[in-house]
Amino acid sequence: MAIKSGKNALFTEINITPLTDIFLVLLIIMMVVAPTFQSTNNQVTIPEINNGTSIEERNATVCVTQNGSIYLNDKMISAENLALELEKIKPSLQKQEVVVRADEKTKTAVIMDIMDAAQEAQYKKLVIAGEPLTKKTQRMLEDKNKKLDAEGS
Repeated sequence: MAIKSGKNALFTEINITPLTDIFLVLLIIMMVVAPTFQSTNNQVTIPEINNGTSIEERNATVCVTQNGSIYLNDKMISAENLALELEKIKPSLQKQEVVVRADEKTKTAVIMDIMDAAQEAQYKKLVIAGEPLTKKTQRMLEDKNKKLDAEGS
């Protein structure tokens, strides 16, 4: 619709106010509806990390399997002796930090016990690895520990 004013001049600009109103209403509707699309499942599975800083293997590495077994540098250990063992290996480490690698289904209480043990052994830093232990790594640790037990008996 052209508006004439003055000497046969046409007003050819488009009024975008109604268009803006429509987009704002759609935005508000999407903001209200979007949370309902999210899953409310309580079983959280942590995704594997593709990027990030690499973890040096020269540190004290504590691995926790799905069944709660704790390994310090590939050697099975009990939660009660973890602080003592961390203290023993502390002089041989380049950095005074503990790396915790745990299965995605590990209970938080086990991780808290590891944190307490590291604090008791006076480590400067604790790193929790972002990716969970794979099933293959868990089997490898368990097989290695069974071999050590067989040799020790």
